[in-house]
Amino acid sequence: MKQFSEAGELVCPAGTPAALRTAVDSGADSVYCGFRNATNARNFPGLNFTTEELEAAVAYAHARGSKVLLALNTYPPAGKVDLWRDAAAIAARVGVDACIVADMGVARHVAETYPRLRLHLSVQAAASSPEAIRYYCAHFGVRRVVLPRILTIPEIREIRREIPCEIETFVFGNHGLMVEGRCSLTNWMTGESTNMDGVCSPAGQVTYEEDADGALRSCLGGFTIDRFARGETAGYPTICKGRYTAPHRPEGYYAFEEPVSLNLARLLPELMAAGVHAFKIEGRQRSKSYVRKVVGAFRAAVDAIRAGAAPDLADLVVLTEGQKETQGAFQTKKWR
Repeated sequence: MKQFSEAGELVCPAGTPAALRTAVDSGADSVYCGFRNATNARNFPGLNFTTEELEAAVAYAHARGSKVLLALNTYPPAGKVDLWRDAAAIAARVGVDACIVADMGVARHVAETYPRLRLHLSVQAAASSPEAIRYYCAHFGVRRVVLPRILTIPEIREIRREIPCEIETFVFGNHGLMVEGRCSLTNWMTGESTNMDGVCSPAGQVTYEEDADGALRSCLGGFTIDRFARGETAGYPTICKGRYTAPHRPEGYYAFEEPVSLNLARLLPELMAAGVHAFKIEGRQRSKSYVRKVVGAFRAAVDAIRAGAAPDLADLVVLTEGQKETQGAFQTKKWR
């Protein structure tokens, strides 16, 4: 099995057992997944794993030299921690290679009960300073931190000098600029939360309605959050990526985030030079074909860089949200 310390590790999404097998077969060093419950931040119908499926997935990945990371990256409500404790017990029993945690109580339980089970700090913990990261390392034995998507490469380089653990950064997929782990927008609209229920824009509360002029409206919790002209590419139906009117913008505009995807393929050499250990592809809600194409492209690029060659950067814009891509804050920060 590949070692965690190997620079340039490719960490890939698996929303289903079939997607996990596809990711492994396409060259993933590690694959991350979750259970079919609120313990992970992608708790959607039709996604995720049963205990039996996870056990089979671990065996499949390990037989082919890949690792499996289990996302336990939500926050248990007070007095309702048994679901997270049970998940950690299963992870230890079936041989998961690491648990990705956000909540301090979950981190403490795993560290004390299963000291040999490696801990990674989820982006949902929103730890973006050396002080915060060192705290998690010192108190819970965290071995890797997944950094928020709000940092520039010089900032990542500086953090790397000051922390005792590995760094993982997102390189492709959702371009979320809300502070991960602290977003309450969906909870305000629907009563369900990414951070506690694992659902941002619950599918049961998303509807689409067509207007007389052929325009399509996306609605969440009974409220219109965006409107798309006929033939216009629609973005994900999330409140942070909706369009809103304001006194200075009566025509409506993207007040929080635009429907655009992160693609850092061209920055891979700089990220590796900055000390990033692992590159994370987002997309547990995506298809097997998405997983195959994106993982394969980044596998070839990372291998070329390791060999001292120029990477052949595949055109992945067709797989991005709204068919638009950005390097986001990783080079410069441009806030509204």
